[in-house]
Amino acid sequence: MDSQYYFNPYTGKTFFSFIIELLFRFWAFISGDLPLEALASDEIQILVLAGVATSSALVGTFLILRKMTMLANSLSHTILIGIVIAFLMTQNGVFDQEHEHHQAINVKAMLFASLIMGLVTTFLTEILTKWARLQEDASIGIVSTNLFSMGIIAVTVLTRNAHIGIEAVMGNVDALQLSDCKLVYVVLLINILILGVFFKEFKITTFDIGLSRSFGISPVLFNYLLMFLVSSTAIAAFRAVGVLMVLAFMTGPALTARLLTHDLKYMLALAACIGTGASVIGVALSRHLLSAYGIALSTAGIVVCTILIIYLAAAFFRAGIMEGIAGRITAQFKN
Repeated sequence: MDSQYYFNPYTGKTFFSFIIELLFRFWAFISGDLPLEALASDEIQILVLAGVATSSALVGTFLILRKMTMLANSLSHTILIGIVIAFLMTQNGVFDQEHEHHQAINVKAMLFASLIMGLVTTFLTEILTKWARLQEDASIGIVSTNLFSMGIIAVTVLTRNAHIGIEAVMGNVDALQLSDCKLVYVVLLINILILGVFFKEFKITTFDIGLSRSFGISPVLFNYLLMFLVSSTAIAAFRAVGVLMVLAFMTGPALTARLLTHDLKYMLALAACIGTGASVIGVALSRHLLSAYGIALSTAGIVVCTILIIYLAAAFFRAGIMEGIAGRITAQFKN
């Protein structure tokens, strides 16, 4: 039986009672008393969003450090064409009218589509920048707007009866099922493996391009590899948060972590923790607002707002620390 048919223990819960219930059920899960199939819809949402947040934090940290967030923004738009390609490659007309849910899209097709769109977007941007001698932001704007428009047209014309247009752009956390975890965690595993195996290469091409070239490490190659990871992460996230809000998952936690640490490994871990924490808080707040006030808001939108609040809190905290340090230094000079 699908987990969505089980009684939801979080119905009517407010924020703190939600957290307490989640902790009890988490302990029951790791102790083997709660089967995977019995996970409630809220827990599936947390599971998927946490996977998306961790994947996004890993690639987002390198995007921030390489100052490539605009290119990632372009990819988050152009990846819509990849989603349509993967959909057409894997769907055989099977559609569950009762639940309005298509058969699961093949993971290999998704990753292949993400590879193609990552390469196409990066290649077209480089052509316009280097050969047409346009500014990089202008090149990104031209590529992203045109490919995104093509994606919208493809969704409208080729998948008219599939209802994936709104999901692809905005996501639909409430419609997530346990099967949606597969793509998210396959992509997370790929990100961990690639970034782990090539960690030194990504590090040196991020902080010292000249030194990397002297060692025979191609910065361009690892730029393309990073764009592949970004596009595959965006594809894995589209069912939950869409292809637009995923950029907030990539940049927000990484920017927050950068305010708090300068160690790359700690920054990666901290960004993943921040994204995961924001996901738990966002789902709990969404349930609280529905239970206490009867207000149904976008869970993904609440998570993104939570990420913003955490970033602002970290920024004020850091500003306070820096102001205190400056004050102590000034006082010492006066003395």
